[in-house]
Amino acid sequence: MKGAFNVLAFDFGTRYIGVATGDSETRIAHALASFEAKSGSARMAAIEPLVREWRPQRLVVGLPLSLDGAEQEMSGRARRFARQLQARFGLPVELVDERLSSAAAEEGLRGAGRGGRKHKQLVHGEAARIILQDYLDEIA
Repeated sequence: MKGAFNVLAFDFGTRYIGVATGDSETRIAHALASFEAKSGSARMAAIEPLVREWRPQRLVVGLPLSLDGAEQEMSGRARRFARQLQARFGLPVELVDERLSSAAAEEGLRGAGRGGRKHKQLVHGEAARIILQDYLDEIA
């Protein structure tokens, strides 16, 4: 895709999904939110207003892999989620290796004095931001 484009990124989990936004021009990702990952229809209902508001031209989904790079059970779930996004919104969806993104998010939040249970919800959005920042850095 030529020119600048907006991106929404997702840190997929069985309990929560984190969301971040960014664009190819500034190459800066921002955590947006996280929401409970109840059912497939509830997930899509939560994502739809974000797609309307941010008007992304591309979606990114973190692909959980083991430390040695092997796929695991969550890898298949994340791939299925990516296919559902593509089918629902008709946008290209790219998978990005998300190894250690949640650990990095927790560490960064702790360093900013926002760690622990009180700020647990922030981890998912921050993990999505890290996934998206990795993607934006890669396409630079």
